Amino acid sequence: MSSRIEQLIDEIEDYIDGCKYQPLSKTNIIVNKEEIDELLRELRMKTPDEIKRYQKIITNKEAILNDARAKAEALIQDATVQTTELINEHEIMQQAYAQANEVVRMATQQAQEILNTATAEANGVRTSAMQYLDDMLANLESAMTTTLATTTEHYESFYNTISSYNETVKANRAELRPVQVEQMLKEAEGDGDGEPAELNLM
Repeated sequence: MSSRIEQLIDEIEDYIDGCKYQPLSKTNIIVNKEEIDELLRELRMKTPDEIKRYQKIITNKEAILNDARAKAEALIQDATVQTTELINEHEIMQQAYAQANEVVRMATQQAQEILNTATAEANGVRTSAMQYLDDMLANLESAMTTTLATTTEHYESFYNTISSYNETVKANRAELRPVQVEQMLKEAEGDGDGEPAELNLM
């Protein structure tokens, strides 16, 4: 913002620029004495005030500078505090991230351990079940083998007994009939197309 002296100087310059030249002259102008005197009077009156104001500013420059320094230091201190708070918040966030990562790592490890334990237990149950089933099948196989052996033995004994009885019956029949009759019976049994031949045993 310009001072009143600067404004007055600008007004004087504008006034001079607006004045008319004297006839036959390019340098001399016609001015209104009252108007120019009024501007100069005000300029003269304002000059001491402005000078005093500038002197006061110069005199108080140390106070102004000290005040400016204090304000700057306060701003720097505030900025430092805010920066420290931001750094602390950043460190807290980093610690929170680290703790979160550690929690995730531990949870993943525990989940893997639980899965491994469950898998081992499942494999153990499966192995035990397979072993139990194999034992049951082995017992069944042994029982069936014993049963087959016993049945075969009994069957062979029964077959041999029946065969022996059959041979005895044949021998008894042979003793009851003459050789000729036996021959005729064989021939009769061999003739399958005609009627059985009549036997005359008298």
